Amino acid sequence: MSTTNPKIRLTQFAAGGGCACKIPPGELEDAVKGLVGVHDPSVIVGLDDGDDASAIRVRDDLAVISTADFFTPVVDDAYTWGKIAAVNALSDVYAMGGTPITAINLLGWPRDVLPQELIREVLHGGLDGASAAGISVTGGHSISAPEPIYGMSATGTIDPARLMRNDAAAPGLPITLTKPIGSGLLNNRHKATGEWFDEAVEVMTTLNRDASRAAVDAGARAATDVTGFGLLGHLYKMARASGVDAVIDHTKVPLIDGARDTLAQGFIPGGSQRNLDWVRPHVDADGLNEEELLLLADAQTSGGLLVIGEVPGYPIIGETTEGTGRVRVR
Repeated sequence: MSTTNPKIRLTQFAAGGGCACKIPPGELEDAVKGLVGVHDPSVIVGLDDGDDASAIRVRDDLAVISTADFFTPVVDDAYTWGKIAAVNALSDVYAMGGTPITAINLLGWPRDVLPQELIREVLHGGLDGASAAGISVTGGHSISAPEPIYGMSATGTIDPARLMRNDAAAPGLPITLTKPIGSGLLNNRHKATGEWFDEAVEVMTTLNRDASRAAVDAGARAATDVTGFGLLGHLYKMARASGVDAVIDHTKVPLIDGARDTLAQGFIPGGSQRNLDWVRPHVDADGLNEEELLLLADAQTSGGLLVIGEVPGYPIIGETTEGTGRVRVR
């Protein structure tokens, strides 16, 4: 950690935190429904199924991936928040199997409330996150805002033949998850108590680069990253878009140390509860209790990849079957 003023707790200056501050998925889908725009034959992936990023064909062997992601502070340390936000934004490129090539900063800052030197710490963290991915930060945009907000717009490239997308899941394949879940719960506990959770920070600051390359090399064609809508929410979106059912074994889902204990203590993010409320009608839970479902719906920040197919070195949590877009949990 390297905050200039350790007495300043950034999470106290935001109503939400990390990807848990997202607009709830049901509200967001209603807001963008029908907003398709001009038909462009070069668009490979656009607004249709709420994929992680757009993909635009430039030539037969090259597509450009474009995305943006930003959020309010997920941890109190400014540098760490900046690095998490950068890694999270780049994750959308990796979720599609792409290689990031550049990023630009997106910053909102309450100038009359928080000192300017903290801006430098946030941007330093973002720069180090991008540098770990081997890319430069080439610009940005900033505004005065009532809450601190930071993230990036990222650009990547991919061969369209190797593109992973959220509507390409086929039945009869294993489901792989490349990072443990529980960061939403632990971040909410951090906000409430100031406790620091090393494993949660390690998970959130780890790039999905290696997992993405392994998935593409293994021939995967369907993937997404697990962020603000939780494991259940993102899995449901994939199943619905692909016209398959997804069956997961909740005992196979890896958890960050302390997540279950944090749930038992009641540190439940509002975003996680909203996720469960939204996805519940589309989930057959086979008698699972509410706590287990909340864990699976926990709003993640900078989570792992959810891949349809086996990815060597990462845990398999279930399989796809013939179906109509439901998620079954056993």
